[in-house]
Amino acid sequence: MSIGLLGKKIGMTRIYNEDGAMVPVTVVEVSDNTVLQVRSSETDGYTAVQVGYDGQKEQRVNQPELGHFKKAKSEPKRFIKEFRTEDGEDAPEVGSKLGADLFEAGQMVDIIGTSKGKGFQGVYKRYGFGGLKETHGSMMHRRTGAIGAGSTPGRVWKNTKMPGRQGTDRITIQNLRVVESRPDDNVLLISGAIPGAKGGYVVIRPAVKAPKSSDQ
Repeated sequence: MSIGLLGKKIGMTRIYNEDGAMVPVTVVEVSDNTVLQVRSSETDGYTAVQVGYDGQKEQRVNQPELGHFKKAKSEPKRFIKEFRTEDGEDAPEVGSKLGADLFEAGQMVDIIGTSKGKGFQGVYKRYGFGGLKETHGSMMHRRTGAIGAGSTPGRVWKNTKMPGRQGTDRITIQNLRVVESRPDDNVLLISGAIPGAKGGYVVIRPAVKAPKSSDQ
C-alpha cells in the first residue's frame, strides 16, 4: 500500500544488529493513527486516504471539524494528512486504526518533518560564510560584506544571501531504513536522524525513490 503513518519524534538511541554493530536509530511513536476519510475519483476527483493522529479535546476544534471527526467515529485529531492512492487500490475502512505493523523491518521509507528553528541568524551560521579580515581595527569580522551590484544595475539582486530566519522548513529525508517495527510498543525505529525536534510531528511514507534492492 502507498498509505503511510503519522507520528511523533521521541528521540534517538542505538541498537545492535546480529553482527554486533551499533546502529543509530530514531524512535517514532505511531499509535492511534485513525482513517478519517477515503476520497474517490467519483466524488473528489482523486483517490486518497486521510489519516489523523494525536487526539485532543472537542472544545479545541470548530463545529465543522467536530462533525467530520464524529462521522468517522473518531476523537478530534491534532495532526491530519492525506496519502494519495492509485485507482483500484484497496483502501482501509473509515474509522479503522493503523499502526506500526504497516511497515516491516528493512523497508525503505521517506520521512517528512519540520526542521528545528534557529531564529534570526547571520550569514556565518546560515550560509557558512568564511568571513572577512580578522586584523586589528577591522569592523567586518562576521558581516556580509558588499551586497551591491555597482553602478549598473545599482540594486541588490534578488536571492542575495543575507542574515535572516533559519530553520522551521519542511524537510524530506528519502530512503531511510526501518530497522525495527514494534507493534506492541507502537513505535518504529528508523535508521539515522530525521528532521525536527523531540516531540515534533513527522510523516512516514513508503519510499518514492527506493533502490531496486535493499542491499543497494
